[in-house]
Amino acid sequence: MRVDLGDDEQPEISLIALIDCIFFLLMFFMVATSFKHQADGQPLKELPITLPDAAVSLDKASAAPDVVVIGVDAKGGVYWGRERVSQAVLRERLHAVATQNPNQAVRIDGDTRAAYQEIVHLMDLCQFEGLTRIAMRTRDGR
Repeated sequence: MRVDLGDDEQPEISLIALIDCIFFLLMFFMVATSFKHQADGQPLKELPITLPDAAVSLDKASAAPDVVVIGVDAKGGVYWGRERVSQAVLRERLHAVATQNPNQAVRIDGDTRAAYQEIVHLMDLCQFEGLTRIAMRTRDGR
């Protein structure tokens, strides 16, 4: 026996929800494809910045004679004056200088192609040993 429950409703497709989904997908693809890429199609891997030169730099004659000079070459090699040293020797020398004079000035001469991380590491090492008067040598921008 069949039970009649009234009019059978036909299922409806909600067009408003469908339009919302399509609009959302359209906006997603518009935003996702608008990022800049290099000319060869590869995404940018670094910031396209040019570091500035200093407007005024100190001459060797006007620089203080008792400044500790630490150099970094393009490959990350560290120099105490003109002598190449290891990280352990550098730390020992910085510790000895800091115990003698905590106000000792330190100048870091970094190659323009040296990794920024190497310079930051030297600055951290100087500050760890108690030397806070740290300067960086620059080129004269003229």
